[in-house]
Amino acid sequence: MSEVKPEEISHPAMEQLQGFEYCIDSNPPWGEAIILGFQHYILALGTAVMIPTVLVPMMGGSDGDRVRVVQTLLFVTGINTLLQSLFGTRLPTVIGGSYAFVIPIMAIVQDSSLTAITDNHERFLQSMRAIQGALIVSSSIQIILGYSQLWGIFSRFFSPVGMAPVVALLGFGLFERGFPVVGRCVEVGLPMLILFVVLSQYLKNVQIKDIPVLERFSLFICIALVWAYAQILTSGGAYKHSSEITQINCRTDRANLISSAPWIKIPYPLQWGAPTFSAGQSFGMVSAVLVSLIESTASYNAAARLASATPPPAHILSRGIGWQGIGILLSGLFGTGTGSTVSVENVGLLGSTRIGSRRVIQISAGFMIFFSMLGKFGALFASIPFTIFAAVYCVLFGLVAAVGLSFLQFTNMNSMRNLFIVGVSIFLGLSVPEYFFRYSMAAQRGPAHTKAGWFNDYINTIFSSPPTVGLMVAVFLDNTLEVKDAARDRGMPAWVPFRSFKGDSRNEEFYSLPFNLNRFFPPS
Repeated sequence: MSEVKPEEISHPAMEQLQGFEYCIDSNPPWGEAIILGFQHYILALGTAVMIPTVLVPMMGGSDGDRVRVVQTLLFVTGINTLLQSLFGTRLPTVIGGSYAFVIPIMAIVQDSSLTAITDNHERFLQSMRAIQGALIVSSSIQIILGYSQLWGIFSRFFSPVGMAPVVALLGFGLFERGFPVVGRCVEVGLPMLILFVVLSQYLKNVQIKDIPVLERFSLFICIALVWAYAQILTSGGAYKHSSEITQINCRTDRANLISSAPWIKIPYPLQWGAPTFSAGQSFGMVSAVLVSLIESTASYNAAARLASATPPPAHILSRGIGWQGIGILLSGLFGTGTGSTVSVENVGLLGSTRIGSRRVIQISAGFMIFFSMLGKFGALFASIPFTIFAAVYCVLFGLVAAVGLSFLQFTNMNSMRNLFIVGVSIFLGLSVPEYFFRYSMAAQRGPAHTKAGWFNDYINTIFSSPPTVGLMVAVFLDNTLEVKDAARDRGMPAWVPFRSFKGDSRNEEFYSLPFNLNRFFPPS
């Protein structure tokens, strides 16, 4: 047997992920781009529908109120996505609703001054106004950290060995939204999961007119087929004698969105009335803003890799966080019922389709704005059973997690120091939030339960986020444990050219502002 060469054993580290047909600044033909953009719009519906479905009934809102919140959330998602892709990081990311805000929002909804209101609609309006006020005040944190470049300065402490667990936990930490939800209606969710894997991976080389249609459009095809299959089961009476929870998860006619939606309704600022402000509620909401900040930073690093771009420089990260703060401000002004963050599932779809084009995401933002105003049509797509989305999440969240692990290629994984940091941060990033989740489910409150409500929100929100726990552990250990002479092992030399905007010529190609705006806002 011939001697094995070293280059046959290892693979060279690459700053840009290879094998993409269209990267961040290249565009597919308009026909393909429109269908790809529609796929991203459909995928974003899962979160846009689920968050209001959980929160609005707790606030006393009706089905009509829930539809308006869904429409508003989609409308603001479209606006924020356009702003971020044009003037923020310029990465192909969807800026949608965030689950990180659920804990402080629930604390607001359960406030005694609001629960004492007997009229449900009035309680909904007052709750929404209180949430709006807290979002407006807390958005200033990201705006300040972003535009002052403070977050960019802090990001210089991030190395590949520190960020790998954080990005990995971005996907792994969402496992509760994957198969546990598929299992609620396995006869719909499991076929969706299997079909999506088969079409997007095993049959990805099937081409029509030199276009790999099953790889690029597998999400659209699978959702259409399984949605039709679920409709047949519903119409055929398969769930006629099933339990209420099974019917909610399986039937296609239980969302009550289409019947409650107006034909045309354009969301506008302060549509629920003037926001109300409370110092305690605003302080509590700051915790969710910080979690959103960390999760989005991890998402931007993952999106850059899945768009075949270089790691975003510190200045670009700060710019993106500043615009995301403006996005949370818009969420507060319009009344979306939650704050905003980068949609992890849409980041994963970039890798599944191998299309990282910025234009595709901008087209999807157009769909979000358009269908949010045409209520009946938007509600039709929003009535897709959430089990179908959960099946897709099993693949896309896993893909994002794998992107995080791919950062380890720049590090020395024969170093016990690095093995310790990666292992401990991933384990604690999963274990600590799971403890907070189980405690909350059993006790109907978080582990932090003092008389200071804002402090409870801080602890319960921050330690319920896997990427946030992972970042605190990984970055602390990486910058305090045997740091001397460990720069090469940490992978720092690989990221040094991308610390500053002018450190690598590709940075200008990927991250420059449009319309020659860099003349007025020169990057550092």
